Amino acid sequence: MSDIEQARALLQSDPALGCVACRSDAETLTGTGRGVRPLLQWLAAGQRLSGYSAADRVVGKGAALLYAKLGAKAVYAETMSEAGLTTLQNNGIEASYGTLVPMILNRAGTGMCPIEQSVADIDDPAAAEPAIRAAVARLMQG
Repeated sequence: MSDIEQARALLQSDPALGCVACRSDAETLTGTGRGVRPLLQWLAAGQRLSGYSAADRVVGKGAALLYAKLGAKAVYAETMSEAGLTTLQNNGIEASYGTLVPMILNRAGTGMCPIEQSVADIDDPAAAEPAIRAAVARLMQG
């Protein structure tokens, strides 16, 4: 079983997981929590995903930029936005998905996800993290 298949199987076997990252010669990493929270926690902890294949529930452009910053080699998402797919491909990350959607919606389903919106004009993974953290802070206040 490849790393990406293993990550996908683990994600699908446990509804509590938000994302899983596998590399055959290293420990498997798991993230819990909704949205980009696990990716931000990995970045804050200094974790790198170099050589890892990751599986995630939802990947929009924001998550794709964070995976690029983390150094993931491949990302599978149950749901991926077109901007997320393009961003992964532009950063040399192998991308696959269950469902491709035009954009990730906010939780109410009434418009674009605020994280996706926060990086709409950003293509640099290094510039994305502060914009995403600011968007998350605004959401936590609201």
